[in-house]
Amino acid sequence: MIDPSLFFEGLKKNDIKTFYGVPDSLLKDFCAFVDDNVKEGEHIITANEGNAVAIAAGYHISTKKIACVYMQNSGLGNCINPLTSLTDPAVYKIPMLLIVGWRGEPNEKDEPQHVKQGAITKDQLDLLGIPVYLFESNSNVDYILEAVVSKIKETNAPVAILVKKGSFAKYDSKRKDDFKYTMKREDALRTLLGLIVDDLIISTTGKTSREVFELRVELGLKQRDFLTVGGMGHTSSIALGVALGQPNRRVFCIDGDGSIIMHMGAIPIIGDIAPKNFFHILLNNSSHESVGGQRTVADKINFKSIALASGYVDYLQATDEISLINAWRKLEVSEGPILFEIKICQGSRDDLGRPTSTPEENKIAFMENLSL
Repeated sequence: MIDPSLFFEGLKKNDIKTFYGVPDSLLKDFCAFVDDNVKEGEHIITANEGNAVAIAAGYHISTKKIACVYMQNSGLGNCINPLTSLTDPAVYKIPMLLIVGWRGEPNEKDEPQHVKQGAITKDQLDLLGIPVYLFESNSNVDYILEAVVSKIKETNAPVAILVKKGSFAKYDSKRKDDFKYTMKREDALRTLLGLIVDDLIISTTGKTSREVFELRVELGLKQRDFLTVGGMGHTSSIALGVALGQPNRRVFCIDGDGSIIMHMGAIPIIGDIAPKNFFHILLNNSSHESVGGQRTVADKINFKSIALASGYVDYLQATDEISLINAWRKLEVSEGPILFEIKICQGSRDDLGRPTSTPEENKIAFMENLSL
């Protein structure tokens, strides 16, 4: 495995010293090292991958320097627009280094939401006209970076390093997070699932849906949840579609802070349509916990102001089980759309499993519940 410090120092030698992107589990050790070893403003965890590409473009046109944009390969969908209509040689011709975690690599076991993306990632980059260099645990860092930087300078356009699973050695961040709240996500979900009776649940991707699945089994509840295992950032839009399709059923969207930030434009759309059966629950631990615990900016966002300004009829907040239950008493006799922010800390069980049903089986079971 490659020590993250070697890769980081190699980038610095090539005058690549700024980093923008969305965290990925395959890149978490490298990103943690970056976070510990750059100045303020040189590393920004962005709302989504397209956001990162645009920042890197702006940085280049103001400094002539090359920035690094990192992402999971699923994030390529979020940046196809700026890569084709902004940075491409046929438009502005803006160079940058893309570091892409290759989830779902063919012949590597991975979760179902990564299989399709993994199979098409190289073809996708080829179609975009972006040269690709593979990076794995025994790669020669200096050789690859020399080739990559040479290609960037030759084309004056984006070039990608595709990172295979297990490429980077483990690195423990020196960052010390001071979480103000003590309730964990699973504890909040256990309380919520006990309160949500015969209503529909749309849960966000990552550990949230994994915990919803395990708690449903543990509590012996019938399935009324749709587990969103992919499409990060789109959970509230899926829930909106369900609420519109089932106007006589209450729909609870269980969202995360990284997800809600990624496509925050969904909030004013929900507020404008104002479905009375839509209830937006935000589990906010100010981190991308499912891919390594990197911080988001959610602890600095006034979600109450955003929700109310966007047309939500009310905002509720909880920080522990007692305040959660008290807020629920108001919510259960109210009409939506309501944003219910629950402030939690990081943390999940080491033995947290994954759904034993396939995504399609989950979808079918959820749809069958609608006809009951």
